[in-house]
Amino acid sequence: MDQPESRADALRAQILQLTREYHAEAFPDRPFEAGTTNVPVSGRVFDAEDLTHLVDSSLDFWLTTGRFAHQFERRFAKEVFGRRHAILVNSGSSANLVAFSALTSKKLGSKRIKPGDEVITVATGFPTTVNPAIQYGAIPVFLDVDVPTYNIDVTHLQDALSPKTRAVMIAHTLGNPFDLATVSKFCQDNDLWLVEDCCDAVGATYDGRHVGHWGDFATTSFYPAHHITMGEGGAVITNKGKMKVLAESFRDWGRDCWCEPGKEDTCGKRFNQQFGELPHGYDHKYVYSEIGYNLKLTDMQAAVGVAQLDKLPGFIDARKRNFARLTEGLSDLDELFILPEATPNSDPSWFGFPIAVRREAPVDRNAVVRHLEERGIATRLLFAGNLLRQPAYKDIEHRVVGTLDNADFVMECVFWIGVYPGLSDAHVDYVVDVLHEIAEGAFHARRAS
Repeated sequence: MDQPESRADALRAQILQLTREYHAEAFPDRPFEAGTTNVPVSGRVFDAEDLTHLVDSSLDFWLTTGRFAHQFERRFAKEVFGRRHAILVNSGSSANLVAFSALTSKKLGSKRIKPGDEVITVATGFPTTVNPAIQYGAIPVFLDVDVPTYNIDVTHLQDALSPKTRAVMIAHTLGNPFDLATVSKFCQDNDLWLVEDCCDAVGATYDGRHVGHWGDFATTSFYPAHHITMGEGGAVITNKGKMKVLAESFRDWGRDCWCEPGKEDTCGKRFNQQFGELPHGYDHKYVYSEIGYNLKLTDMQAAVGVAQLDKLPGFIDARKRNFARLTEGLSDLDELFILPEATPNSDPSWFGFPIAVRREAPVDRNAVVRHLEERGIATRLLFAGNLLRQPAYKDIEHRVVGTLDNADFVMECVFWIGVYPGLSDAHVDYVVDVLHEIAEGAFHARRAS
């Protein structure tokens, strides 16, 4: 027999209904006005359900990971990645840090990554894909990227291999999968770890399978710019129980115990084990087997993520639709621009629309970007460009294999614009019109000169 509703339950229901009404009043849809309404590269896309989930979680006042976090981890791992385990963390950058940290654990024996070992990566990308290797004393080995996929140039993989190579850690650039067939085979043939940074690529597939299937770890971000948002947040995904335990340990202070918050003695041996030089029976909840961090997120963030999961398929479809509309609308400007291309055998879940301004064009990247920004169209550069030309990386120990000519080209000539679900056809058509104006003005100036 159902229990009668308590006054607290009734008040909660009333609060959540008022929250839905508040959303309708506070966040109404606003029509697009060309030349007046800004066109962002990204942004949070949310509805009343996201807001009510957030408020519902806050009423629990369970401020660390809880019911929503557990629900999200199970669903995200299975429904989105087809994997067994997802470990929530407080950002995509933390996800990369946790994944790499797990590969340094002494519990991995001779396969662990140690200071002086090498990690193959690319020079064009986001810093926190590379930073964990540097922070742990490993040596990044930089390869160039292909244009216009903006992913790793796999032709130099074999040249990059050395007796010190232990891992490959690279991202799927702007939602476009890298050549997973070649990279994963290279890792398998040489017994290397593979970390797939999928922070920009949730929903992308390669050979019919979701990115993240090939790596020992995959990572994602839930920053507002990404495919779904928790405000901040990220996740580490793996299919192996042993790797899950290691990732959780580095996330949770380095503890050896795997009890959930608020739970005790899950293993049944809390006071009956020997760890190193600790007294026999030392409380397992206070045994630390790794030098870890505290990188958890709150249940309120996870509650938003649970609501966002239901919208993810629609978000991905909208990104693909906006990308296709831009591709069609700009296809006649190939004398000025190089448009992006999907990696063969892939179906990207586009994070942005990268555009390269040809070196021989009558206008440069900076002039194009300034014009777009003046017309209210936001732009971004392709992250670090050539990472080795950034001030922070001037003196790091590293190797370069081949040239970084394309990385320099990306740094000097490439920018990207948005395709996120908050953009309507009217937004995208306005962007296409303004880029045609830029092209017309540039070629007119060249003819006049």
